[in-house]
Amino acid sequence: MFQITASSIVGCVRENNEDMILVDGRFVRNESLSSQVTLEPSKRIILALADGMGGHNCGEVASQDVLQNLHFFFNDMPSGLSVEKFYEAIYEWLTSMNNIIDGKGRSDAQYQGMGTTLVALALYENHLFWMNCGDSRLYRLHEGQLKQLTTDHSLNNLTGEKKHSHIVTNCIGGGCKTSYIDIVDCTEQIVPGDTLMLCSDGLTDMVDDGVILQKLLDGANAEKLCHVAEDKGGYDNISVIVVRYL
Repeated sequence: MFQITASSIVGCVRENNEDMILVDGRFVRNESLSSQVTLEPSKRIILALADGMGGHNCGEVASQDVLQNLHFFFNDMPSGLSVEKFYEAIYEWLTSMNNIIDGKGRSDAQYQGMGTTLVALALYENHLFWMNCGDSRLYRLHEGQLKQLTTDHSLNNLTGEKKHSHIVTNCIGGGCKTSYIDIVDCTEQIVPGDTLMLCSDGLTDMVDDGVILQKLLDGANAEKLCHVAEDKGGYDNISVIVVRYL
């Protein structure tokens, strides 16, 4: 069973929330939710987090468009796809989605240059996949150790700087003509007792990994983690999904 909590808040500085979360068909912005999912062979569920690009126009529109499109695409995928075919389907979706976002900007100046990151977990026919485009993150808590599974697609990561950079080198839309997405079949890697956390940089820019680790060990849910970042200053929108594999 997956015990899931999700929360997305505006923070202390921004006027609007450009983040959005998708949890099994439910969209979350400026609210929190909790749910439980029983894992069955035919079960299909996607959890995703999109951070509309700060500094671009209408990042909240980009994040919403991407998650709504991903929701319908994922649930309409045919059954029986191999791992390789699943990857191909997601790659094709990304190309299509990138064209949709860029096309919206070409047809209406107010949307020009908008973009979003995407980090997601997808359960598809007994396979668990994670995917990432941008610098939102997925972490795994396993036997008391917290590890980032995704790689930031950011300028600092390319230059070897450890400090987080707000300059992303890959996203959906945002002028990226050749967006790419990392996809990993993590079915054998994730085991009962693990906790997975998806988050926007509004959390990790404000709260050290060591503090996040301790909060997760203490049983914190997504809403609690968002408020920890808010209490630290909340300079950006803050969004978190916590998945406990019971």
